[in-house]
Amino acid sequence: METLWFAVAAGMLAIYVVMDGFDFGAGALHLLVARTDRERRQVLAAIGPFWDGNEVWLLAAGGVLFLAFPAVLAAGLSGFYLAIFLVLWTLILRGIAIEFRSHVDDRLWRSFWDATFALASTLAPVLFGAALGNLLRGVPLSADGWFALSLFESFSPSGALGILDWYTVLVGVFALVAILHHGALFLAWRTDGAVRERSLDAASRLFPATLALWLLATFATARIAPAMPGNFAARPLAWLASALFLSGLAVALVARRAGRDLAAFLGSCAFLLGLLAATAAALYPTM
Repeated sequence: METLWFAVAAGMLAIYVVMDGFDFGAGALHLLVARTDRERRQVLAAIGPFWDGNEVWLLAAGGVLFLAFPAVLAAGLSGFYLAIFLVLWTLILRGIAIEFRSHVDDRLWRSFWDATFALASTLAPVLFGAALGNLLRGVPLSADGWFALSLFESFSPSGALGILDWYTVLVGVFALVAILHHGALFLAWRTDGAVRERSLDAASRLFPATLALWLLATFATARIAPAMPGNFAARPLAWLASALFLSGLAVALVARRAGRDLAAFLGSCAFLLGLLAATAAALYPTM
């Protein structure tokens, strides 16, 4: 039964990354791909029907952890207290920025909320990626199941652990770049004109960075969590998930170059979903 609940929790978090990831990416990119107020409204209209509902997957994942793994949830909420508040503020500021920018017909007002939206949308994937890095690296649990980490201590590989260190920041930067690529492909699909062209250009630039950071993060993870490669090799599900994300990465590249925007976006969805599924399969039974 615990295997089923582990899979449900991991699946909900993976779906959250795929679904909310594209509007994080769109928000982080919108100052670059949209230059005028009309173009920025076009970006907001593209994510408008989805962004609020996408966050429900995060709430659902929290509910699964509360039901099936209450000790994990309790330890995580306590140990990552400051980091969780930072995540909550990024989510709050994104919602406020979307709702407030059109309340006053003033250029300075709208520019302020556009910048807030872009900043919050950029920080959120970094923080979520750093959270994943902490799960992969592990935290110093005491005998009674609690831990405490400062936000950062040392960024040296041999230094003291913090929520943010060289490894978790690396995973956070990889998460940001992958989400930016995901968001650019979504905007290319859902917009037209100059916004679409700039989004395609951004995606073409972000693809090699995503690939390079994935390879670097994979190598670092193998060094930080030496048990994971052995787990990966012994689990067929991890191989199937790897086939999914590698195929998705290839589809995202080929379809984008062929002008098939929806197929390119779906390829990015498969890449993120498969990558997280393979990670969860290699991490099990550790949470």
